[in-house]
Amino acid sequence: MTGRRAWAGVDLGTQSVRAVVAEEDGTVIGRGSVQLAGTRDGGRHEQDPESWWRAVVEALRRATGEAGGPEVAGIACCGTSGTILLVEDVPGDPARPLTRGLMYDDSRATAEAARIAAAPAPVWAAAGLRPQRTWALPKALWLHERHPGPGARVAHQVDLITSRLIGRPAATDTSNALKTGADPVTGTWPHEDLDRLGLPPALLPSLVRPGDLLGHVDPAVAEATGLREGTRVVAGMTDGCAAQIAAGVLEPGRWSIAAGTTTVLKGVADVLPADPTGVLYSHRSPDGRWWPGGASSAGAGLVTAVFGGPRPDLEGREVDAVTYPLTGTGERFPFQSGDAVAFTVGDVHDDADRHAAILRGVVLAARLCLDHVAGLGLAVEGAVTLTGGVTRSEHWIRLHADGLGREVRVPAEADGALGMAVLAAAGADGLVATSRRMLAPARVYPPERLGRLDALYARLVGELVARGWLGEGVPA
Repeated sequence: MTGRRAWAGVDLGTQSVRAVVAEEDGTVIGRGSVQLAGTRDGGRHEQDPESWWRAVVEALRRATGEAGGPEVAGIACCGTSGTILLVEDVPGDPARPLTRGLMYDDSRATAEAARIAAAPAPVWAAAGLRPQRTWALPKALWLHERHPGPGARVAHQVDLITSRLIGRPAATDTSNALKTGADPVTGTWPHEDLDRLGLPPALLPSLVRPGDLLGHVDPAVAEATGLREGTRVVAGMTDGCAAQIAAGVLEPGRWSIAAGTTTVLKGVADVLPADPTGVLYSHRSPDGRWWPGGASSAGAGLVTAVFGGPRPDLEGREVDAVTYPLTGTGERFPFQSGDAVAFTVGDVHDDADRHAAILRGVVLAARLCLDHVAGLGLAVEGAVTLTGGVTRSEHWIRLHADGLGREVRVPAEADGALGMAVLAAAGADGLVATSRRMLAPARVYPPERLGRLDALYARLVGELVARGWLGEGVPA
């Protein structure tokens, strides 16, 4: 031991597991990453849960080894939202998988989702939740119906990891449990409603808030992971919430846009937002605030679909056209339509025009998301934090600042693993104060051409309304 104190975070993604070790001031002194593989076939998307554990152990060993032996005082983990499996507690393994892991976008639980939609729990409506077929709850029902038996329990992706880290079945955090049907207001399971739908109470883990202590690193796994026996293991959050922490978007009125293949909006509010359209849902933060957000299917994925990948050689073209950037059929936020597809308003004549129209669509889809939450009465104040693949391009960043009409901030590192290290470190200081200490200053991009995309935005909104996908009243 060197006498230094540090914190560890783990991010279980779809394609890899990443681990970091960060010091008190947020300096990352150790990193580890291990690739994951899965099985996709139509609506099926599965992974081997044992591969998650092997990858976490190896990523942690690499990160702690590179860090050089500081005292890791605590660890937290995040995972993909809606990923679920069944496990059992047996001698030597508190979370032995009984099934494959059904990933966040596995969509086979169609009948179960319809059953939930026909008779939802009243607490979900009160919290603005409308469970979808890719949520964990219908998939948990789907798994239970196919794998009944005593001793089984529902586990989220991170629950398998934390259970093995502490050597006994771990409670699950209310963030990951949101899409499994937990009531975010009370932090409890609506047992009567879930039992009525076919998910008995015995299958469900106990619930804790993110940041609560789950236990301590078990001697059986300490050496393999490089963590000290007795290290605190605290409850984590979903991967999206972990990235929000790393982006430093933690105070009311602040919003972040993760612009990559798709577009994800997340923000902070003091009260639970009410969205009559049902496209916005809210996590409860570790400090008791609400983190409303929504995930749009629109995004820069259309650039890859059309051009095979980023095309910096086509950036810079000015065009009086905009493409709503959907790669498939259907949109889920800021409006819900099963029929929505990509379309272009205005004329395009060559690849540079098409590229520019898609870029403008990515920016204006994000603006539409912000206008949706503002229309619900939520504060949208000051700069917007931008993360995701688009931040690799200065042109894209500056286009966002102009198109959103507000300052854009790009975090030094918006990695979910770092967000979990910050959560593990928060303790009595609280999440906001800890993030200020541990997160590096963001790069700032003020708008240079205010109003640059206003006319295009008005035409885009008009077309969305004309097609019947978007309701009247969106500011344009």
